[in-house]
Amino acid sequence: MTTKSARPRGRPRRFDPDQAVGTAQRLFHARGYDAVSVADLTEALGINPPSFYAAFGSKAGLYARILRRYTDAEGVPLAEILRPGRPVAEALAAVLEEAARRYGADPAAAGCLAIEGARCNDPEAREAARALTGAAEDTIRCFVAATHPAAAGGLADYVVTVMTGLSAMARQGHDRDRLLATARFASLILPQALSASASR
Repeated sequence: MTTKSARPRGRPRRFDPDQAVGTAQRLFHARGYDAVSVADLTEALGINPPSFYAAFGSKAGLYARILRRYTDAEGVPLAEILRPGRPVAEALAAVLEEAARRYGADPAAAGCLAIEGARCNDPEAREAARALTGAAEDTIRCFVAATHPAAAGGLADYVVTVMTGLSAMARQGHDRDRLLATARFASLILPQALSASASR
């Protein structure tokens, strides 16, 4: 005698793209863009490849969407920190400290998703990440240029370089306290650099 297999009652659970983006973000942040395959993503999201491509277009398309979400919700809030009228050295030091806090907050998702993505092998994903890191650098440069135009380029390069280093060290296992110590040490040069540019 045969019996029919029991089916779960009710409608099947609908695919939630927003929830899927959050799940994929954690995967990319933990492993890095290059180490995550489409098969990894479809397994984690519980969907098949045609559904994945219909929802996101491509792995790089999903990543670009994730980067926008990450920047809005979890990236260093430059607009809040770099307020007009705030002393430049103080503000830039705050940027570095906030970067250290965020990059080291979760050992399972260490570093900056955008900074790390800017070094990936996929040209489309790399360009999406570099667009965001470039926009951040422009924000820093414009903030400094408002009061110290001669120092704007050099200080923006310096701050972005330190942030890149903090992200890399977080990925290598430096905890938040260690990253904060590095950020504070790097900030010591900021007043001197501003004074030097003012005296030129």
